Amino acid sequence: MRFNRSNFVISRWRETLLTCAMIAFVTPTLAAGTQTLRLTSPAYHDGGTIPARFTCTGENVSPPLAWSGAPEGTKSFALVIKDPDAPDPKAPKMTWIHWVLYDIPADVHKLAEGASKQLPHGTRTGENSWKRDDYGGPCPPIGSHHYVHVLYALDTVLPNLHHPTAHELEAAMQGHILSKTRLVATYKKP
Repeated sequence: MRFNRSNFVISRWRETLLTCAMIAFVTPTLAAGTQTLRLTSPAYHDGGTIPARFTCTGENVSPPLAWSGAPEGTKSFALVIKDPDAPDPKAPKMTWIHWVLYDIPADVHKLAEGASKQLPHGTRTGENSWKRDDYGGPCPPIGSHHYVHVLYALDTVLPNLHHPTAHELEAAMQGHILSKTRLVATYKKP
């Protein structure tokens, strides 16, 4: 069999064209698939300290939070802020729940400072460990505690769960969590 340069060039050209077409087709899918849900606060950073303003020793207002990178198909968000160090970080016995929100609309990507007083339309509240349906700021009895803010992207809008506890909300979300992320900050009373 004789080598035919023109057939070789055409064959290589077709391979290159097919490769370029595949890259153009796959790249947007990969880029969308690698987006990562991220939760931040302009008031404190992950691993940082929560300013007193957002605690029981300050004004006890809910902190500003923002998120990005929601996966495709997100229909709502849920947020739980909890303290796994209660009552004493040296001997934790329980997780204290500070705020429970769900059915945050998919087009909402932030909560302003003090948003607990005026939540985005459609957002529902759950019950915190004070048996209230609003934000309760950090108020550790002893030591420095970790406050874990967990944001969930869900593939559904949940039905009215009638002020669920964090545990009840987590059970209702099973099978609907597309992604979740955490922001952890600490606080110790002066």
